Amino acid sequence: YRFDPELVPLLRESRIFAILELRVMGAFTTKYALGLYESVSRRVRMERIFEDFSLEEMRELLGVPPGKLERANNLRAKAIQPAVQEVNALAPFSVQIEEQRTGRAVSGFRLYWWRKSADEYRAAMAELERPRTGRGTRIRNRAEVLVEHDLLDG
Repeated sequence: YRFDPELVPLLRESRIFAILELRVMGAFTTKYALGLYESVSRRVRMERIFEDFSLEEMRELLGVPPGKLERANNLRAKAIQPAVQEVNALAPFSVQIEEQRTGRAVSGFRLYWWRKSADEYRAAMAELERPRTGRGTRIRNRAEVLVEHDLLDG
């Protein structure tokens, strides 16, 4: 995902985007994470800490194109989970999205948000300072741990 070159100067000067951190926005690898970040940034200062969305409203919030990811399980796997992981790793706040069901069918989602603790915020800022290479793996907590072996012992 890239910003339109004509949009960059507007973002720098805009009062609407003043609460958005351009460094965080530029670090996202999916448009869904960017959509989630922008939406929660507008809400994070509210007294309420959650909001309910229909499936269609959640698609709009994330920026899912019409006709794409229409099934709830596809929306969750391809858009919601990756977006939540990226936002939680890089933003100054954390989010959680829970499915709401009517019977067995997913009828909507509840989006929760909260400000990170000082330690969580420092960890997010440290991740922003690290190279992009390997970020997706680090975010998914699947980084391999290299074990040092003493070659002389065997």
